[in-house]
Amino acid sequence: MDTKYCQCCAMPIGEGTDLYGTNSDGSVNEDYCKYCFEKGDFTFKGTMEEMIEICVPHVVEANKDMDEDSARKMMMEFFPTLKRWKE
Repeated sequence: MDTKYCQCCAMPIGEGTDLYGTNSDGSVNEDYCKYCFEKGDFTFKGTMEEMIEICVPHVVEANKDMDEDSARKMMMEFFPTLKRWKE
């Protein structure tokens, strides 16, 4: 099974979890997590770079062998591929 990632913050979202965001009609939105997308709108209004800075500490905490610079570099490469940040 492929891991799904929030298409805004890149958080892994497992199947059958309550981490999915919601559309304006209350239905589940499987593209985004509940922290980034709620009731059909993005909760985060900043830039991709600002989102990466918010995520750096979480990535470092989840990956003990990674420092802030390597986490930031990885996200600078990965985030532009996400639906929210694609040009």
